Amino acid sequence: MGNFVNIGLIGYGFMGRAHSNAYLQACKFFPHTIEPRLRVVCGRDQKKLDDFAENWGWEETENDWHRVIERPDIDIIDICVPNDMHKEIAVAAAEAGKMIICEKPLAKDATEARIMLEAVRENGKPNMVCFNYRRVPAVALAKRIIDEGRLGRIFHYRAKYLQDWTINSNLPMGGSQWRLDAQAAGSGVTGDLLSHSIDLALWLVGRIQRLTAMKKTFVNNRPLERDPSVLSRVEIDDACAFLAGFENGAMGTFESTRFARGRKNQNAFELNGEFGSIAFDFEDMNFLEYYDYRADSSYRGFTKIQVWDGDKHPYMGHWWVPGCGLGYEHTFIHAMSDFLYGLEQDRKLCPDFEDAYQTQLVCDAVLASAASGEWSNLQVLVPSN
Repeated sequence: MGNFVNIGLIGYGFMGRAHSNAYLQACKFFPHTIEPRLRVVCGRDQKKLDDFAENWGWEETENDWHRVIERPDIDIIDICVPNDMHKEIAVAAAEAGKMIICEKPLAKDATEARIMLEAVRENGKPNMVCFNYRRVPAVALAKRIIDEGRLGRIFHYRAKYLQDWTINSNLPMGGSQWRLDAQAAGSGVTGDLLSHSIDLALWLVGRIQRLTAMKKTFVNNRPLERDPSVLSRVEIDDACAFLAGFENGAMGTFESTRFARGRKNQNAFELNGEFGSIAFDFEDMNFLEYYDYRADSSYRGFTKIQVWDGDKHPYMGHWWVPGCGLGYEHTFIHAMSDFLYGLEQDRKLCPDFEDAYQTQLVCDAVLASAASGEWSNLQVLVPSN
């Protein structure tokens, strides 16, 4: 192959593993003229960092992310740290002329996200935000069905993203559980889960025009991870729901919670249109439900499409024989592969800071509406450029 892009990965947690695996696998299954090189990984705990680097094949380690950005041999900065660090790292990387890959949500809020967006606009280099659920083959097939006009005019979009891992009131906050700390995360399920649902809605249906929301915190105080004897006030949302109106006239309902006992990662949506409907549930990720009103009425009904039939379905022609399903990790492999194709073809193929900023605007509007009890109008929030 010969043409490499050198990666500087900042963060070695859950997403660091997902991204590392994706870099290693992308070129093994998808033909590319550019290959990612795992050049340096950055983190604070040297023992954990060394173990991570050895396991995933990173060539070097570093404890200071500033030094990673300053290195002339690094082409891409990959940000896999808590949300409160995204802005500083991304702006510095943009000013250094780097390409940037960033985990979602883009920032703690839209104010930070706008600063990051302006930095990459000035930078002019390719960037990507890892809304990986766009890269589920069944979701990509849903996008194709919509774009082909098979649903006709869209009337409804309903989404739910349900988990149950924070029900335990003794689960500590801070440190490794930074998603429960508003100072690190910015918000709770709104940024963590709803941002995925919102991104898919904007991609599949279009821009949200107005919304009204409610949120709830069920556990108001939690022990600190660094000192379990100290209880601290919880300021993130454990659950959130909102109603939305899209610019194209469609109605939307969204629900997210981490208190849905038995639901581990149910990222699900349904669209209803004049000619048909589609429905998806990530807990059954290799299938897409499709209803075609225009089919022969003798056989009309929801069809459960097995999305693994080679070249007929998105991404699947590069994997196994039909019937062999994929998993969570493949969504990141598809994302990284699409980013590489974008570099090779000099065009945008992935959700970027522009897209993620629009999602962040909706997240902020959701939180503002939940606090005020009033409708939020998104039109006044959208930038003109």
